[in-house]
Amino acid sequence: MAERSFAKEVQQLRIGEGQEFRGEGILAVTKALLECGVGYVGGYQGAPISHLMDVLADAQDILAELGVHFEASASEATAAATLAASVHYPIRGAVTFKSTVGTNVASDALANLASGGVNGGALIIVGEDYGEGASIMQERSHAFAMKSQIWLLDPRPNLEMIVKSVREGFELSEASNTPVMLEMRIRACHVHGRFKARDNRKPEMSLAEALENPQRDISRIVLPPASFQHEKEKIDKRWPAAVKFIRERGLNEFFGPKEAKKGGNVGIVLQGGMYNGVIRALQRLGLADIRGNTDVPLYVLNVTYPLIDEEFLAFAKDKDAVLVIEEGQPNHIEQAFGAMLHKAGIETKLRGKDPFPMAGEYTGAVMLSSIREFLRDHAGGLLGDKDRAPNEPEAPLVPDLSKAVPPRPPGFCTGCPERPIFAAMKMVQEELGEHHVAADIGCHLFSIMPPFDIGASTMGYGLGPASASAFNVEAKKRPIAVMGDGGFWHNGLSSGVTNAVFNKHDGVILIVDNYYSAATGGQDIPSSRAFNRSRSTKHPITDAVKGVGATWVRHIDRTYDVTKMRDTFREALTTSEKGPKIIVASSECMLNRQRRERPKLAKAIAGGERSVKPRFGVDEDVCTGDHACMRLSGCPSLSVKRLDDPLRDDPVASIDQSCVACGNCGEVADAAVLCPSFYRADVIHNPRRWDRFIGRLRANFRKRLQRRRDAGRLSFGFKVA
Repeated sequence: MAERSFAKEVQQLRIGEGQEFRGEGILAVTKALLECGVGYVGGYQGAPISHLMDVLADAQDILAELGVHFEASASEATAAATLAASVHYPIRGAVTFKSTVGTNVASDALANLASGGVNGGALIIVGEDYGEGASIMQERSHAFAMKSQIWLLDPRPNLEMIVKSVREGFELSEASNTPVMLEMRIRACHVHGRFKARDNRKPEMSLAEALENPQRDISRIVLPPASFQHEKEKIDKRWPAAVKFIRERGLNEFFGPKEAKKGGNVGIVLQGGMYNGVIRALQRLGLADIRGNTDVPLYVLNVTYPLIDEEFLAFAKDKDAVLVIEEGQPNHIEQAFGAMLHKAGIETKLRGKDPFPMAGEYTGAVMLSSIREFLRDHAGGLLGDKDRAPNEPEAPLVPDLSKAVPPRPPGFCTGCPERPIFAAMKMVQEELGEHHVAADIGCHLFSIMPPFDIGASTMGYGLGPASASAFNVEAKKRPIAVMGDGGFWHNGLSSGVTNAVFNKHDGVILIVDNYYSAATGGQDIPSSRAFNRSRSTKHPITDAVKGVGATWVRHIDRTYDVTKMRDTFREALTTSEKGPKIIVASSECMLNRQRRERPKLAKAIAGGERSVKPRFGVDEDVCTGDHACMRLSGCPSLSVKRLDDPLRDDPVASIDQSCVACGNCGEVADAAVLCPSFYRADVIHNPRRWDRFIGRLRANFRKRLQRRRDAGRLSFGFKVA
């Protein structure tokens, strides 16, 4: 199941010419694809673009009506290779994935695609995950676009411009026989707005027609000597065609006065994705209004590669200074513009990474301070008495939050089935000593943080076992490698398990099975246990690993059984059997499970149905207050509580209302032989007569025991010692 359903929103995709489309950036992209007559769409989920895959999955009926083929690809490389359908045939195709990690995975296919070129339009929609909230290494897509000469669009975060970029992106691809990359930043993916829709179009040539009438142009196949000619074609034909198209269609935009205003003759060049932040900073400086009218000339690069020399030089030639706002590093755009000014002999001062920082996200605070510094240096008259934003204090009133607020490291969700896995691993390491653990991309990466402190490296999605390959040596300890089910099907089966079998690796490989790709939003994968009407699921991971030759395979179908998890880890690390030891640990993602079950439970209770909701608690009289349960679990619902008893100074464990009754705390306590203080209570909503009768019976029995206790005797007549 996906993280959320777009079944209601996708109905807007049916609207036609002149009607107003309202919604999120991702939905706008989908509508634009259908309006452009796309023939096929593929991709791999990953933030911030995962929702595009979910929208397409929910819109399969609409796609089918138009003859559009949609495929959830096994990896980004698979998705990129799908665009080969546009090499020889006039069929428009689009793929989507997370960048830059997805682009890295797809790089081989993308490089070959860009070398031979395309006949039909080919659009690569990448979710640009850059900044302090990113989940990946800090890199940009720009360098890859330059390396392979793929044209890069970075549209202004506005639905009309995003839709225009999809439309023009296909036409740019066809006009220059080059794939085009559409960069969707996090805010662009989730921005809301409206635009005038057009009618959806069927593909000009269907995939079935292409199959029945095969075509082949040997000049587009990447094979020497054609590959050498491809490089010349890029420079002599494709690049000039792209520049001509971008200039004539006006893909880049100019805002603000054409002539210098009193107080300073300056301008700002910016990536399209930075537009909203720039306008907000100028607004705070009193140099722009909420509608985007600005006193400072702006040159907005909705196409950041290739750059258009004529446009920039015309913008810069009559100005004293120009500021280039380019998020990330290296400063490719600033360097290119500097070279243009030098060759043209124009003495306009170029600023960029000074006053802006060389690297890091350009947040609102960074944007404001850097633009203000530039204007102070080169256009102080524009600022005048507005050097400080209205109502802006001399010094920040809020203290440095990194010093004022305790750090909150990322961790597993409440009830996460991966928590007991690493609790068991920690118990075994207490017994057998620390082991080298190669981590992987996914939720299990949180095991690196307290309280588990497990994991030494992460080399890429599904590459956990591969990153332990160098440790395939004789030693007193075995390496442990971890990967998720999504990473396993992405490439871990071949690069990890098959490689380990082939090289007779003696380490331990843990495969965490959440029933679907939990970390990216709950999309189905081959081992998913749910029925999928358009995909083949229910293919066990254990069958796959045995199929490539693994012999020592253990499957635990309930990870909350900490004792079994611990014993299996111990067996894997101590067995004399050679070859990779593979443990498949399965339990459904609790977050997605709660999203599915909570609404059903609430509906049942509201409808008067008998419903049982388990709750866990801690017996305060039994808890010793050593908090070992927290050190082995780290569950957010486990907290501490001080008692009113003056003889007990130490706080005891307590379970708050966020508990989802997974039972992990009790399982951990039992496996570690800690204490019996955890208990389970079943809360019955809309009880029946039998429930009430049993409840009264139990209450009477408890009262009897309490009276005997108060009288100094137990229920069985023994004296209290």
